[in-house]
Amino acid sequence: MNDCSPTQTPEVDREALRLKYLAERDKRLRPEGQQQYLQAENEFADFYEGDPHLPVEPREAISGELEVAVLGGGFAGLIAAHRLQQAGITDFRIIELGGDFGGVWYWNRYPGIQIDSDAYCYLPLLEETGYMPKEKFSHGDECYEHAQRIGKHFGLYENALFHTLIRSLRWDGEINRWRISTNRGDEIAARFVVMCQGPYNRPKLPGIPGIADFDGHLMHTARWDFEYTGGDLHGGLDKLAGKRVAVIGTGSSGVQVIPHVARAAEHLTVFQRTPSYIFERDNHPTDPEWVKSLEPGWRAERQRNFHNAAFAFYNPGEPDLICDGWTEVARNLAAKLNAENGWAALADPAKFMELKEIEDYRSMERLRNRIAEIVTDPETAEILKPYYRNMCKRPVFNDDYLPTFNRDNVTLVDVSAAKGVERITEKGVVANGVEYEVDCIILASGFEITTSLDRQYDIEPFTGRDGKSLYEHWGKGFRTLHGMSAHGFPNIYFTGFIQGGVTAATTLMFEQQADHISYIIAQATARGVTVVEPTQEAEDEWIKTVRANAFDNSTFTSECTPGYYNSEGEPNGRSFLGDPFWGGFYVLEELLQTWRDTGDLAGLSLRE
Repeated sequence: MNDCSPTQTPEVDREALRLKYLAERDKRLRPEGQQQYLQAENEFADFYEGDPHLPVEPREAISGELEVAVLGGGFAGLIAAHRLQQAGITDFRIIELGGDFGGVWYWNRYPGIQIDSDAYCYLPLLEETGYMPKEKFSHGDECYEHAQRIGKHFGLYENALFHTLIRSLRWDGEINRWRISTNRGDEIAARFVVMCQGPYNRPKLPGIPGIADFDGHLMHTARWDFEYTGGDLHGGLDKLAGKRVAVIGTGSSGVQVIPHVARAAEHLTVFQRTPSYIFERDNHPTDPEWVKSLEPGWRAERQRNFHNAAFAFYNPGEPDLICDGWTEVARNLAAKLNAENGWAALADPAKFMELKEIEDYRSMERLRNRIAEIVTDPETAEILKPYYRNMCKRPVFNDDYLPTFNRDNVTLVDVSAAKGVERITEKGVVANGVEYEVDCIILASGFEITTSLDRQYDIEPFTGRDGKSLYEHWGKGFRTLHGMSAHGFPNIYFTGFIQGGVTAATTLMFEQQADHISYIIAQATARGVTVVEPTQEAEDEWIKTVRANAFDNSTFTSECTPGYYNSEGEPNGRSFLGDPFWGGFYVLEELLQTWRDTGDLAGLSLRE
């Protein structure tokens, strides 16, 4: 599984492509930015709070005190709970909106759902649970089952509150606890809170005029209605026979859904504002002989290799263990440097970035050429061609999507000139002045990832010491210590993309954060400390550290096509990566470990 040759790519006119990229970006920029999307609230609340998978079981409201509340039962929450257990903390609850563990993999069960990243790096706690993914790219049900496996393996179900939505979080200085109110009437006073509400938990809806007027069936990919479509997440949508269906959105979810809908529906109309780059998935079962060859620590080695390709660079002679579209640019550049004995370019950042950019343009041209080879109608093929840099939008891996547009029952509608769909009527969708009558509209419009924090967390009020609002504290940018805690907000810890390390294996970031958070909570408990909070000086110093290691990718971001990776092109938009410590994920790991080894909890104010 380690043999990986460079991908053959064509020569390009880089400057001509850059101008083309800018022109295509400008066609899609909208002045509303993130505000072009509706929140899933009021008449659309069921798109967020409703559960199509499991009924909500009645229960009595819970009140009382708790040592640690873990908010979120996806992979981040499961990892945090496991680390708390390892640190000897047993008085905790995992509070989760879904009816089971899984987070994004609980909610997203649309047909075709599959991870777009190496499963051996992504699925957490593999060695701890003794599990090996079935394939390189796991299907959604395997991810969901693995979340359940973790919950059962570590006995976390007895600590869980499912179908429970956090309504408010308030620090009460009189009792030195966080008061947590929920939609089930719970009133919990927790000593510590660990925020594990990932960014893919709350669907957002396109703000298309008339969206509430549609008389047919309206659904979001994250709340798939199999009662209406039939089938399951592997397809077989037999109830769509004879129905006219529209899909709005061609990002990762839309790309995975569209082939299955096309096979089942009488007619499918796809409305595309921005095409995605479609890499070959070329999925394959896990080789049992490869598994037998693995030694303890294999996963950490693979994750570091993935990180090097995506966020750093391979060391001379280092193989590409991942060998897919995520690593194509780095793999090709490494092969060129090997062939030309050009590794000295790494010493010149400007020269290195130029060489990497050339490989980027060449790889994306390869993908555009691939579209023309697969899609038989030249006009349709042209519409499907993306024109932007790699990683401006999330890469998508699919072998069935492009051939779908060769079907007679599929129509592709380009809405880039109008910057989106014009409106929705009682009967269907209007685009470019034409009404397309449909029976069902499927919204593949994504999640509240880079919208405002109050939309992402959906917790109001969210107040710390002296009634300070977290949204105000972070209104002009994140302010933290180590990306996990904030001055004025005692005993609460954050996971995800804030001001910490970034690596290609996302769940490894959760592990790094959980290690640090569980250490602090365990130390506070052992020392009889009831209140832990970063000092203002420590927070200020961490911000300086982040700034000193900042990587200026503003030009790259501003030239990207609009999407959630760049806050829909907003000039001062929040990156989906937060405000990262670009000094290096593994540099940060060493920094945090040294901080813990010192044992003096530097930068924290401690009160008994």
